[in-house]
Amino acid sequence: MTTAKQIGIWMDHSIANIMEFNLDPIVTTTIESKFTHEVKSESFGKSENLMHNKEQHQQSEYYRKLGEIIKNYDNVILFGPTDAKVELFNTLRKDHVFDKINIDVKQADKMTENQQHAFVKEHFSKN
Repeated sequence: MTTAKQIGIWMDHSIANIMEFNLDPIVTTTIESKFTHEVKSESFGKSENLMHNKEQHQQSEYYRKLGEIIKNYDNVILFGPTDAKVELFNTLRKDHVFDKINIDVKQADKMTENQQHAFVKEHFSKN
């Protein structure tokens, strides 16, 4: 029997901390959205419509990168302080590649790296 591959992702709209549960100690990998505050300010100065288009494109790319990682796991916990985790979850549910992956979504505050690791350990220890 193989061990289920489990991953926790603490995320907001700008950054995702990816933590594989099977590793001890847990190692955090970070992915950042290209739609930073600076890009938003620069785009907003040109055109609000341009800003929204650029934001949508870069947010889609950010979610696509996370999806590429998630599809290699059996169990996933998405957690964080914003709606980004729900948006990612809804995006993944539209793609049948993710049908057999158990994805949980939980609300969480801003956390230190140690708090994120503890959250992931607690979540997967209950399962």
